[in-house]
Formats: sequence, structure tokens, C-alpha cells
Amino acid sequence: MKIKELLEQMVKEGSSDLILKAGTPPYLRTFGELVFLEGAQALTPADTENFAKEVLSQNFDRFTEKMELDLSYEIKGLSRFRVNAFKQRGSIGIVFRRIPDKVPTVEELQLPDVVKDFALRPRGLVLVTGPAGCGKSTTMASLVNYRNSREACHIMTIEDPVEFLYEDDKAIINQRQVGRDTNSFSKALKHILRQDPDVIVLGDMRDLETISLAVTAAETGHLVIANLHTSDALSTIDRIIDVFPPHQQSQIRMQVSVNLVGVVSQLLVKQISGSAWAPAFEVMVATLAVRNMIRESKSHQLSQLLQTQKKQGMLIMNQSLANLVRENKSSVDDVLAVSSEPKELQKLTQNLTSNIA
Repeated sequence: MKIKELLEQMVKEGSSDLILKAGTPPYLRTFGELVFLEGAQALTPADTENFAKEVLSQNFDRFTEKMELDLSYEIKGLSRFRVNAFKQRGSIGIVFRRIPDKVPTVEELQLPDVVKDFALRPRGLVLVTGPAGCGKSTTMASLVNYRNSREACHIMTIEDPVEFLYEDDKAIINQRQVGRDTNSFSKALKHILRQDPDVIVLGDMRDLETISLAVTAAETGHLVIANLHTSDALSTIDRIIDVFPPHQQSQIRMQVSVNLVGVVSQLLVKQISGSAWAPAFEVMVATLAVRNMIRESKSHQLSQLLQTQKKQGMLIMNQSLANLVRENKSSVDDVLAVSSEPKELQKLTQNLTSNIA
């Protein structure tokens, strides 16, 4: 099969991922389930190498040198894809992740109203978190377009790779890709303040230097929207602080407490229909009480605060997951499978089922 045919089949099946490995047939991930492409033969090392040469094109030499590479790939009239090529056991493997044709609106993603407000803030740090494959990039893109449609400003993105393509509306948007337009997230951030941005969007905060520069950018009067791989809003604060050596942690706590706007964590849960995802969210708004707890190293108390300040827009993940059961969108088993605190969630869902009974 040709790579275009494989990607066409991926789109036809509504799959999120296509995995190509020498020695096995192509595999598709569709609503979380991994199955091989029916009727397809096992790929040879020559097959995957030819696919890589076609997709990577002029980047193939760079891939040969580095042995792994991220980039975006587009087939006109079909879709855009995020691609990772890598070496395994001497042959080439490739994984494609489909990028939606258009940026979903905040309403389509069912984002809480307070999260929309995050995108319109003049300065500060907004963190979008969650495990891999939970839709963080899509949520960030929807927030960018929400700001883009409402305010004349300059938005700079640093991505690896560039996924969604934005069209200027009221804002002007520049998108930089690591490896093509800049050497790294940290190097791009070192120069970004001279590029007159109002909003800075970071595809990932992976290391101490990038996190430090992102917090500094928020401190100097910019809105920074960034991505972190943490499971919930509470662990996000500890993750940021723990990256720094002990002698710097007091300072970074102060900086985060002053500049944080809010944290939105998300999960995707399979709907009962089996053919769609339902989003679940945890939201922490940087109220005065939240700022004080971060500054005073009492982040372990934030969980209780989230439960008592719902009027400020706070939302805990287990409550959001329980709501999916209440609304008959997802099953109890499916929400329990993704919860970081399943025992607590089980109590909530038991109450729901007993009330229904």
C-alpha cells in the first residue's frame, strides 16, 4: 500500500493514530482500541524506509543523523498529521496522529466558562495539562482562536511540531516550529520578548530552563499559555517547583504564586456509544487563597480548596467524571479507569446509582 492509501483508510475509520512497524501490518487506534488494518500484509523494513523517505522528504538526512524526528505532514484534501519517525531494532517505525481539519471552538470542546476568561487575560501563566492523547493541543488551539477572534494582539507560538494552522482574524499569529524555525523551546523563549508578543503559546514545557523562561515571560507582562504532562491541577504546581534545585524553589514558588492565572487539566473518556469521546476537566483558578497556598508551600491543601470554591469556577476532576455518569454519557467502569482517585470516585458514582434506584 502507498502511504496516502493508509492515511485515507485512517481518516475513513475515524482513527486517531496510525502505527507502522516492520514485521507487522499497519495498526490503527480508533477511540482507544488498537487493531491491525484488516486485509493488510506485514510491512517490510524496505516498506517503512520508503514511507519515511516520502513523508520526511528533505528531512530524511536529519532523521538518519538523529534517529528520531517530529514533524507535521499534510495531504491536501485529506488532513494534516503529526508524525514521529524513529529507529527500532535497526528498522524504521512511524506513528501518525491525525490533526483535526479545523480548530474546534471552546463551545464544541465544552470548556468551562472560566477557562475562556483565561485566554483573554492581559498577562500571566495559563497551564493546560493532562496525559498524552487527552487533547491538550486541541484545547490550547481553541483558546488561541478564542483570543484571535476577539482582540487585536500579537500571538507567538513555539511548537514541536506545528499542528493546527491558524488564520489571522483580529490578531496576527506567528507559528515557529522547533527544528525548522528555531533550535529549541528555550532558545526561542530567550529572544521572544524582542518580537513584541502579547500572547506566547508553548507546545511543551520540558525542562528547567524552559519553565523558568516561561514564568519570566509571564512576569514581564505577557500571557503565556503552556502545556504540561501532569495528571491534575494539583500535581502541576509541585511538578513545576520540583524541577528546580532546592535553593531556587522558594523563589519559583513566589513567581508562580504571583503570575499564575489558572490550570485546566483534562481527560478524554469513551462515551457509552463507543464512537465518541467525552471530555472531563479539573480547573484551578488562581484566587488569593490559591496564591497564598502556593507561596507558603501548602499545595497539598489545594484539593480541599477546589471543593469549597466552586463559585470562583473551581472544578475537581472526579466531580466532572461523575457528571459524565449522571448525564449517561460514559459508564462507571470507563470513568473509574481514568480517575487518579478511583476510590473517591466510586463513592460518588455509588451515590448516583443509589439515587437513580
